[in-house]
Amino acid sequence: MTASSPRSPLAVTMGDPAGVGLEIALRAWLARETLAAPFFLIAAPRALAETARRLGFAAPIAEVAPAEAAAAFADALPVVALKAPAGARPGEPDPAFAAATIESIERAVAAVRAGEARAVVTNPIAKATLYAAGFAFPGHTEFLGALAERQWGAAAQPVMMIWSPALAVVPVTIHVALAEVPRLLTRDLIVSTARVVAADLKSRFGLAKPRLALAGLNPHAGEAGAMGREEIDTIAPAVAALRAEGFDVVGPLPADTMFHPAARARYDVALTMYHDQGLIPAKTLAFDSGVNVTLGLPFVRTSPDHGAAFDIAGKGVASPTSLIAALNLAARLAP
Repeated sequence: MTASSPRSPLAVTMGDPAGVGLEIALRAWLARETLAAPFFLIAAPRALAETARRLGFAAPIAEVAPAEAAAAFADALPVVALKAPAGARPGEPDPAFAAATIESIERAVAAVRAGEARAVVTNPIAKATLYAAGFAFPGHTEFLGALAERQWGAAAQPVMMIWSPALAVVPVTIHVALAEVPRLLTRDLIVSTARVVAADLKSRFGLAKPRLALAGLNPHAGEAGAMGREEIDTIAPAVAALRAEGFDVVGPLPADTMFHPAARARYDVALTMYHDQGLIPAKTLAFDSGVNVTLGLPFVRTSPDHGAAFDIAGKGVASPTSLIAALNLAARLAP
């Protein structure tokens, strides 16, 4: 593997071609004076040029190899061409183009592995569309873990963190039905997730001793067992084990009192027991500036903290704010 350099660009994926990914990538390039690093987009050049034409964006497109992207970036949006077709209509997701979405992700990871890019920044995908085409992973996070193992030859535990200047949250269970959470939530899962979080907060975010706050699962953190025993039987033993290993950790805390300003000042990251328990406050506080960061990988990956937004795709109103935040955080975290 060739090491990347500080001038190496970021590899940006297309996302679902029927979503807002192409539009916000164009808008991010148009706002390139706000970016900390150049990027290239892995997409269909013709579809990208058509999007720019339709929306009236003065954004020239340059089809390049990854090694040529940084030099081209000032004058045109560099695009590494996909092999799979990606001609979806805006707002009309189609499983026929799922292969292009997957190829874009795979090639972005490969570019980092080859030293052609510093980090991966992914545009939003639509899981249902990929599932209809036979995609075997719950989501981006899990697929990236599999790609890391395939390309780097070592198993990884990918952990999803939603980060913003206001709040960082990590859901211990992610893309699963709420009814499955109590069964899937184990002491070992909480402990291993917390280890990954603390390690990346040290190595990538520069926190010497990260402060972790663990939420309870039940209302009032179980009210001493009156509203459920997960806090007593699972979460508290995980907290004890982490403290024994030297981690700065508190919990289980009632989730309804964890996210006001004074509470947030006492920790660096909140570990919540299920998806919405953490993502509702994160997106309420920082919907436009939040960034999805995958921890536990041998490379940096960030993503906008929103979906493919099919309802507004192609209308010229999608905001690039979260993508710009994801690009700048990736540039900050990547070596």
